[in-house]
Amino acid sequence: VCVTPIEKIDNALIIASKKNVIFTSFGDMLRVPGSKKSLLSVKADGADIRMVYSPLDTIKIAQENPDKQIVFFAVGFETTAPLTAMTLLTAKKLKLNNFSVLISHVLVPPAIEALQRNPATRVQGYLAAGHVCTVTGYEDYLTLANKYKTPIVVTGFEPVDILEGIYKVVKQLEEERYEVENQYSRAVTEKGNESAQAALRRVFRRSNQKWRGIGEIKNSGFTLSDEYSQFDAEAMFSLESKSVVEHEDCISGQILQGIKKPSACTSFGTSCTPQSPKGATMVSNEGACSAYYTYKKKETV
Repeated sequence: VCVTPIEKIDNALIIASKKNVIFTSFGDMLRVPGSKKSLLSVKADGADIRMVYSPLDTIKIAQENPDKQIVFFAVGFETTAPLTAMTLLTAKKLKLNNFSVLISHVLVPPAIEALQRNPATRVQGYLAAGHVCTVTGYEDYLTLANKYKTPIVVTGFEPVDILEGIYKVVKQLEEERYEVENQYSRAVTEKGNESAQAALRRVFRRSNQKWRGIGEIKNSGFTLSDEYSQFDAEAMFSLESKSVVEHEDCISGQILQGIKKPSACTSFGTSCTPQSPKGATMVSNEGACSAYYTYKKKETV
């Protein structure tokens, strides 16, 4: 949600506005603003936009509506990409000709490397998301930890998991160790889910990807492989990726990179709130700006 580029959202709005289209998306994408509107506002204008809990739900929608084009907005990290891959494998097997995907999947390791190469970065350690590493394993992180002298701890999502993950990162920094530790060993292995990885390799290929507020990061995203290019929504609807500038008052890119805090933004809590967000980090309840807005006022000076 927070890193999907404005250009991709604008293309989603163009597709969703077409009369013969049923546009499907995860619920948290509906409120993310593009350059002018969000999917939720286009839905209010009459577009057939449906929230789904799994991309596989769109297969049934496509089968039930053969006279419509069904498009799924495929966003997320390595966690949701296998679901998109499985959906495309199923669509190809069923020979669906009224189904396509708007791809905006991104990858974690290239983003970490981009942050570490940025001389302005203040990041000293990482909690690697456990659900991502359940799919990918953590082999790719071993090189990053050693190369950039940065502790990386694979961490779960329960409060005790996060606390232990932070403890392990701090302990490494104090001991001047720079390793990958697996706090989430009950779910994550070094190799990860090799069946899911095989599906990803078949359906996708690596590509350069623009991240909202950050810019392009080399080999940090997925695009469809030649075998599955027939399901490319942007090609099907003859859309181009135009460069769009983030709102001039929004510093979400710097917030995402850990360079500035949400409270440093002049719009924070005034013209930018969860009810009227200017940037994606205020939309999602997992976004830094939304979290600061919700909990900052509870802090004591």
